[in-house]
Amino acid sequence: MALEYCAVVAVSPRDDRKVTVRSVNMDDPITFSLDDNEKKRGHWSDYTAGVARMLEEKGIRLPGANLFIDSSVPVGAGLSSSAAIEISSALAFLSTVNKKMGAADLALLGQRAENRFVGMNCGIMDQFISVCGEKDRALFLDCRSLDYKLIPLPSDKVKIVICNTMVKHELGASEYNKRRVECEEGVRLLKKYYPGIKALRDVSAGEFEKVERDLPETVRKRSRHVITEDQRVLDSIEALKRDDLAGFGRLMNSSHDSLKDDYEVSCPELDKMVEIAREIEGCLGARMTGGGFGGCTVNLVTKEKADIFCSDIRRFYEEATGIRSDIYISAPSQGAHEMTQ
Repeated sequence: MALEYCAVVAVSPRDDRKVTVRSVNMDDPITFSLDDNEKKRGHWSDYTAGVARMLEEKGIRLPGANLFIDSSVPVGAGLSSSAAIEISSALAFLSTVNKKMGAADLALLGQRAENRFVGMNCGIMDQFISVCGEKDRALFLDCRSLDYKLIPLPSDKVKIVICNTMVKHELGASEYNKRRVECEEGVRLLKKYYPGIKALRDVSAGEFEKVERDLPETVRKRSRHVITEDQRVLDSIEALKRDDLAGFGRLMNSSHDSLKDDYEVSCPELDKMVEIAREIEGCLGARMTGGGFGGCTVNLVTKEKADIFCSDIRRFYEEATGIRSDIYISAPSQGAHEMTQ
C-alpha cells in the first residue's frame, strides 16, 4: 500500500540543459548538466538524476529544470523513500515536456534508475506502489507479468501502524545478495524434480514438501520461505475479499516468523518489536517490512485501538531496548499524481 506520506517535487523548466536540485530535507543543493549525467555522483540527488538519465535514454530529450523537493517519507526506514523521490521526479521531468507514461513503464523507469544509475539491485515493488497505490486499497502485484489488482483494505475498520526500530545493521546489503544466490541455487536443485520451473514461485508448497529433505539445509530454508510466502500472499487476498481482517493478521504473523526462522533476515530489535505488538490489545498482525536487519515493522491494528497501541508499543519497546521508536499511523493512500492549486 502507499502510505499517507509523500515526496513533493516542484519543477520549473529552464532555457539551458542544467538541472538544479534543492531539498527542504537535505543540505547541499546540486547543479548538474543533462549532457554530463552518465553516472552517479554519490549525492542524495542521484535518484533524481537517475530518472533524468533513464528518460533521455528512452529518447525523451529534457530541458534543464529547477527542482525543489519536500519529502515526509522517513529516510532509511525501509519505507521506500527513494522510490517516492524517483517517481515524483520522473513525473516532474515529464511535465516539462508535456508527456505522459503508462504506470508499468513509469515504475520500470524508476527501478532502472535505482538499478543502473544508483547501483541498488532492488525489485519493482516500491516503484510500482508509488505509481499505482489507491486510497483504501492494498495492491497485489505479480512481479513477473506486472499484472496487478487493487484489494479493499478498509480504513474505517483498521489502521496500519509502522514502528521504526531505529536500528539498521550493516550486513543488510551483503545478506540480501546472499539470499538471491541461495534462492537461485534452490531453483537449480529443484529443476531436477520439476524441470519446467523458472523460479521458486513455480513450485507449490505441496510439491516442495515432497522433495525438500533432499536440499541442503540453508537452501531448503530459504526456498521454503519464498514458496510459503507466495502462498500467504495469495491467501491474504482471499482473506481481504472476505473481510477477514483477523485472518489477514494471522498471515502477517506467519510471514514474520518465516522471515525470522527460514529466511533469517530479521534481528533482535525487529523480533522484540513484533513480540511486543502481538501482546497489545487491538493488534491483529505484526511483521517486519523492507529488507530486514532493522528498519520498521508494520502492524494491522483495529481503528479504535490504534492510538493506545502507538503509546503502548513505544513505551514497552523503550523499556525493553532503551531505544525510543518513531511511530507512524497510516491508511492506504493515493499514489503519485500531479498537484495543482
